[in-house]
Parts: sequence; structure tokens; C-alpha cells
Amino acid sequence: MMTTKKPQKGSLEGSLKRLEEIVETLEQGKVSLDEAVKLYEEGIALSKECAEKLKASELKIRKLAKSVGGDFEITESDEE
Repeated sequence: MMTTKKPQKGSLEGSLKRLEEIVETLEQGKVSLDEAVKLYEEGIALSKECAEKLKASELKIRKLAKSVGGDFEITESDEE
């Protein structure tokens, strides 16, 4: 029986790698129903975490503006 890892706050890349592992395991169909449900729950949690990280990154990028002098700076605009 495979042990499940709890989702951890980490890098986006690490979360995506774990999601890939979960998908591969579930696609193989060699885990019990209980284990499959646990993996599915972990995958959903990781998916939400990745979406939040991507949203935060998108907002940062939107706030990045080029100043008059040609330098880039982070602005405090409320644009979404």
C-alpha cells in the first residue's frame, strides 16, 4: 500500500510534480479505493494551492510597470 504525502506549502514546481505523481498512480489503477480517494483529495488540495500561487504571480506581473526613466517598478494599482 502506498503512503500518501500531505500537501505542503512549497514551490509551484514541487506541487506540480506531486500532482503528476498522483495522476500516474491513479491512472495505473493499482491502489485500493480508500487510497485512491486519499490521493484524489491530496490532488485537489494541491490543485487549489497551485491556482492560488498562479493568481498571486499574475497579480504581481500586472502591477509591474515601466517608469518614465525606463526602470521597472512594482506599482500599487488595484487593477485585476
